[in-house]
Amino acid sequence: MRVRAPRRRWTAVATVTMTAALAVSACGGSDDKGSNDTSQVEVFSWWTGPGEADGLAAMQADFEKKNSGTKFVNAAIAGGSGTQAQAVLASRLQNRKPPDSFQGHAGAELLDYIKAGQIEPLDSFYGDNNLKSVYPQQLLDQISYKGKIYSVPVNIHRSNVLWYNPGILKDAGISAPPATIADFITALKAVKDKTKKVPLSLGAQWTADHLLENVLLGDLGTDAYNALWKPGADWSSPAVTKALTDYAEIMKYTTLEAASTDWQGAAKAVVDGKAAFNIMGDWAYGYFVGSAPNGLGKKLDTDFKYAPSPGTDGTYMWLSDSFTLPKGAPHRGGALAWLKEVSSKEGQDLFNPKKGSVPARKDADKSLYKGYLQYAFEQWNKPDIKLAGSFWHGVNASKKQHTDIDTAVGLFLQNKDVAKLQQGLVSAAKNSGQ
Repeated sequence: MRVRAPRRRWTAVATVTMTAALAVSACGGSDDKGSNDTSQVEVFSWWTGPGEADGLAAMQADFEKKNSGTKFVNAAIAGGSGTQAQAVLASRLQNRKPPDSFQGHAGAELLDYIKAGQIEPLDSFYGDNNLKSVYPQQLLDQISYKGKIYSVPVNIHRSNVLWYNPGILKDAGISAPPATIADFITALKAVKDKTKKVPLSLGAQWTADHLLENVLLGDLGTDAYNALWKPGADWSSPAVTKALTDYAEIMKYTTLEAASTDWQGAAKAVVDGKAAFNIMGDWAYGYFVGSAPNGLGKKLDTDFKYAPSPGTDGTYMWLSDSFTLPKGAPHRGGALAWLKEVSSKEGQDLFNPKKGSVPARKDADKSLYKGYLQYAFEQWNKPDIKLAGSFWHGVNASKKQHTDIDTAVGLFLQNKDVAKLQQGLVSAAKNSGQ
């Protein structure tokens, strides 16, 4: 996976998220040698759902084969996008009871852990394992702060994917997936008027946040969207008002499910022929095509198709899952062995086809990535691809701004007031520390 032309765009995002977002002092110094206990490794993540759990299990099996003397403890906490898991993790870190390694999104999300001195820099680990040459430099920039690297990425995901049911679109007289936000609203109305299906499926509240970032990108364009995460960004502009008005209109065609439903139920509605559209990250692909009991065993081009979310063709709204080394990890040796697995070509090629993502390494076996994942490889490697960071999935919003945006969206789901939503977003940016 060789990334060439987007360097300037990614570097710009990295500068915003890792430097300007929070003017804090990192936990400097050399890597803490601590305990080298290899008897166990407790790995904390939010990978409990179909596809993601299968990918984690595949890496676990490979890890156990290579580290027969190390007991693997899967400390995953259920809840899509990590909302519940991060709350549990925060409590553990505050009480100085860290797991041996925990999942974190590359980008601004890591800054809170760095600021609190809760994770170690991993420069020595990268040097010992010759990793700097196998990761794209732009990704290393994104997980670095003040010249130090703080996590080990396992994948790259795309947030801006529109999944759709071709049969329902045909019944609604829609000849192609909508290319713009205006086209999308027209298509949603057609599904409602001409079929008895749900136009756009949603799950728990965070899927409405995920939808919001896609509508903002689709209406504003890449440059204006990225500008929202720079210091002094203007969230009160007429362009943002227009995007939020479109968001409100789109939400009229959704059915917001209970929090327990999460993303899987909403995505499943599309491939089961109950909903026309779902906007969700490409982890949905692993769920769709994976084998039972965790996967749905569905067929691309028959049960579902995909396209860039409306208005975003040519832009890769990205996020990356990574693992860290907490300060005071009780089994530091086990943690380092796990990070070696996560960073390995073998581990990433076992994990990503099941997860529905592409490897973070540049030397992956491309023959393993079929269907949508082959398309993702091609898109990621296009010399003219534009990059936008997913705010909901940790790239360019601090945890405070992330929480404040979620609060504003939650209130909007109750009152449907666009002006109040926009004011909430303005306040979230103002109080974010950027």
